[in-house]
Amino acid sequence: MKNRKPIFWLGNEVKTPPFSEESRQEAGFLLGRLQDGVIIGLPHVRPMPSIGTSCYEIRVNASEGQWRIILRIDEDAIIIADVFLKKTEKTPKEVINLCKKRLARYDICAKG
Repeated sequence: MKNRKPIFWLGNEVKTPPFSEESRQEAGFLLGRLQDGVIIGLPHVRPMPSIGTSCYEIRVNASEGQWRIILRIDEDAIIIADVFLKKTEKTPKEVINLCKKRLARYDICAKG
């Protein structure tokens, strides 16, 4: 699409393996919709204000578990802070802190 936002990966990737082909395709579809400016809600995309403003998690159910893609939607780009296989009810604090650090580093580099 003409006005599609670029994606910047600060952490892990969405690739097969470890993603199944089906879950990788679902993640790619959802990311593409976000790049096009489409607002997606639950159950696929959930706000993550604990990480920051305009931060979200994409939820991808798969045979291997539940994948999460933590991202921030900026005016000019989609910033992927982390991709991980969720094993607990809550997002681990280590993941939240890592995403905050990666996004802060990105902001410093993008402005500098």
